[in-house]
Amino acid sequence: MTFARWVFRIAGIFGILAVAPMYFMEHRMAPGLEHPVFFYGFVGINLVWQILYLVLATDPARYRPIMLPAILVKALSFVSITWLFTAGRTDFGMVSAAGVDLVLAILFLAAWWATRPKPSSESPA
Repeated sequence: MTFARWVFRIAGIFGILAVAPMYFMEHRMAPGLEHPVFFYGFVGINLVWQILYLVLATDPARYRPIMLPAILVKALSFVSITWLFTAGRTDFGMVSAAGVDLVLAILFLAAWWATRPKPSSESPA
């Protein structure tokens, strides 16, 4: 349980530190953006996920079902950015940064596995 707490706590703190400044970096990160609502929607949704990771850290066993979509979010992020790179629509720096999401997806999966219910010693009559 301690492992899962630390994984989600570190992910949440790291994510907030990485995502929150994006609110002030639109012109630097997405110059000439025609539809800023998509940029700010992306940032907002990502920030909410980081807060969710902190909630997961408070009681991993209780919130275990939410770990599955958390794994999916991180895995899809890595896959999407890798796909964009292979299509020539982003640079390799984004792929290496998305590697963090792949590592977190693997750690989230390990946390999900570590928090599985233990079989009880009592057998049914």
